[in-house]
Amino acid sequence: MARVLVLGASGYVGSHLVPRLLEAGHTVRAAGRRLETLEAREWAGVELVHADALDPDTLTTAFESVDTVYYLVHSMASGSDFPERDRRAAENARRAAGDAGVKRIVYLGGLQPRGAASPHLASRRETGDVLRAGPVAITEIRAGIVVGPGSAAFEVIRDLVYHLPVMVTPRWVRSFTQPIALDDLIEYLVRLPETEPPGSHTYDVGGPEVVRYQDLLTRFARAVGRRLLILPVSVLSPRLSSYWLDLVTAVPSSVARPLIDGLRHDLVVDPAADLRTRIPIELRTYEQAVSAALEAERTAHLPARWTEGSFAMRDYRAEVSFYSRGERVERTCNAPPEAVWGVVSSIGGSNGWYYASWLWSLRGLLDRLAGGVGRRRGRRHPTDVRIGDALDFWRVVGVEPGRRLTLLAEMKLPGIAILEFEVAPAGQGTRIVTSAHFHPAGAAGLLYWYALWPIHKRIFAGLTNAIVARALPR
Repeated sequence: MARVLVLGASGYVGSHLVPRLLEAGHTVRAAGRRLETLEAREWAGVELVHADALDPDTLTTAFESVDTVYYLVHSMASGSDFPERDRRAAENARRAAGDAGVKRIVYLGGLQPRGAASPHLASRRETGDVLRAGPVAITEIRAGIVVGPGSAAFEVIRDLVYHLPVMVTPRWVRSFTQPIALDDLIEYLVRLPETEPPGSHTYDVGGPEVVRYQDLLTRFARAVGRRLLILPVSVLSPRLSSYWLDLVTAVPSSVARPLIDGLRHDLVVDPAADLRTRIPIELRTYEQAVSAALEAERTAHLPARWTEGSFAMRDYRAEVSFYSRGERVERTCNAPPEAVWGVVSSIGGSNGWYYASWLWSLRGLLDRLAGGVGRRRGRRHPTDVRIGDALDFWRVVGVEPGRRLTLLAEMKLPGIAILEFEVAPAGQGTRIVTSAHFHPAGAAGLLYWYALWPIHKRIFAGLTNAIVARALPR
């Protein structure tokens, strides 16, 4: 079996590909920009390394002694300069692969239209061209819309269906597409290197059906028991429609807008390049792919900490967005980790919330008036915490003693809120990180987050400062 590097392992496809490669018997190294995100996946038997394709110095160790590299990097979420960032990342990876003697790079791109492409699709094509310019053989897989929890296109569909029963849409909803189930895409990626002939090759992959974009919406609505009316009009361009998506979906606008811009094109598999002719697998229909995606969410294990999109961390509520809005505050102090953890693990109840206590009390009162639990529950023990404990209007859903405390809000909210504290040694002192994550439910949830963001920003900063102050020796 091969020694494999998955570059971009913390992303959507990478996080599903890594365990499947491991099951297939490969030696797997997973690389990403944030090591803590990889650690949260809890992959046994996988080597985890920090690597940023935009920083060539981090790639040397990642590419060392591997046969195959899965290149799953893209910079679309970084802003309008993503084509330039994608180009530099591909050049760095091409150079590192050549220096390390890698045998093959498997690059996941996107289906291409027959005519001019959107900036997003053009960048996907250019990345493949840049990688092919090096000495390492390249296999480029051009995939259609991926149907699975966490796929940006799938999450846009979900949010629209759950929160817009009537849609006035542009003409692009009549364009054709060929969606592919996540499991089928992963199957292709796992099996491809074992059967690939020498040299560089490009393949198209898609599901068994060519459908219109509006069919993706209506058939998803039918699958989840929702009613949906679509009214296509000619005055809305894809670019204009991408702006009102911001009112409904929590998919980052830097991702949603380039995706929507590309929907003016028909994106279907070229029969001459269809990978299914070389690797014949039984492909799932769109309905089967949707059903598999929803079932995968329901049966996923409860993580020890918050991870983006975890259905359990969203309290198993299908109408709540996969993607979150968030606030992160980091501080260091001279107190030992155990002292900081002692303060964190004692929060709530009669110990209070350390900063702006009157605001926490007011929030509890408002929650009670709305029919929620308020702050009346307090806490089971003044210093000890365990999974399932109530801390006022929060519930403990994750505990790593001495390191991490994860709380799920049980107050009345237009979405789901998670509050997480992380404690770690930092030199002679301690690093404390407070992270707030809010998964909105439609327009009401997004409005709630943005309206209260200035207040939340100040509260979480003040709370973290107060934890530091209480942990310092007196």
